[in-house]
Amino acid sequence: MNLGDFREDYRRGELDRSGLDVNPLAQFETWFQQAAGERAQSRWRKIGIALYKLWSALGNHRPPDSNAMTLATVDQSGKPSTRTVLLKSADERGFIFYTNYDSRKGRELAENPHAALTFFWPELERQVSVAGTIAKLPAAESAAYFHSRPRGSQIGAWASPQSEVIPNRAMLEAKWRKLEKQFPQEVPLPPNWGGYILWPERMEFWQGRPSRLHDRFSYLRQADGTWKIERLAP
Repeated sequence: MNLGDFREDYRRGELDRSGLDVNPLAQFETWFQQAAGERAQSRWRKIGIALYKLWSALGNHRPPDSNAMTLATVDQSGKPSTRTVLLKSADERGFIFYTNYDSRKGRELAENPHAALTFFWPELERQVSVAGTIAKLPAAESAAYFHSRPRGSQIGAWASPQSEVIPNRAMLEAKWRKLEKQFPQEVPLPPNWGGYILWPERMEFWQGRPSRLHDRFSYLRQADGTWKIERLAP
């Protein structure tokens, strides 16, 4: 297999300064809604999407999660690591996700509270990159989200010593079954599980264009809270 032959000429959209919102979080919301298919679409596009969904269902092909994002962290020695997590909320404070605080990413965020996120929506030929500082959510907010999760996922948060070496899957499943009996009704919030919020200091919006002359715009937060918008070379 020659990966050099894997090429895509992007032609599905363009991005111009006049079309950007002055607030990058508002711009992100617009793009995210489009990626999630929430905006009004033409009749023929709706028909095409319906046929695609039918094909996906018949072939058991699940479309990618539009809220999936790559989270990059750095440990205290400067070594980076990445993983895919799910965005669970985005508001004027920033980007929110949940995880085990004792996991590798949790430990690295405790050592270095600076992180970066990347969203990639290939169907729209778009990418959003975010960099900023991380803080834990208040426990009450984490608990509210935790109790909205399916019961199995709640028990799973207790059962999994995330990022630790385990002997086999049987051990993990046995622990899950034990906890299922231990919590016959409400599952309490684990003390080492909760949310993080990334407060953005820089955001970049990328739209694929033909001949690799992509459109890129960066937002840089200024001292007065406003955002400086600049076009970047692709």
